[in-house]
Amino acid sequence: MERIVTEALIENAEDLWAANRGLLLAELVRRVVVTDALVGTGATLLSLPTRMIHELGLSRTATKRVTSSIGLGEASMYEAVRLTIQGRTCTMDVMEVPDSVPVLIGQLPLEHLDFVIDSRNLVLIGNPAHGGEHVYELF
Repeated sequence: MERIVTEALIENAEDLWAANRGLLLAELVRRVVVTDALVGTGATLLSLPTRMIHELGLSRTATKRVTSSIGLGEASMYEAVRLTIQGRTCTMDVMEVPDSVPVLIGQLPLEHLDFVIDSRNLVLIGNPAHGGEHVYELF
């Protein structure tokens, strides 16, 4: 099975808030560009490796029960980041994964950004049901 990857910009939302209010210089906002984020519709959330969570300076907010290929377990949740893919942005909480796991773009961020997987070309595209435009459904 082919892997679908995308480029993603991930920014510390608290830093962005502070920069917007003049409390932090814009160039000091902590951010990472990931060129090979794995798009995984089997995953639910935006998941980041531990090293990236530290690089972004995120604070832990909770521990949640999770299920994965190795069974049941627990994972730490972290405060929100701004996720940007193909010019579309959303705010998402972060789930921690081990450093051996790539950045995972799960179903909730895909829904939030109105992307679907083009299984023929193995790329991420704007939802064809919305003409490829970013549209939120209210019903």
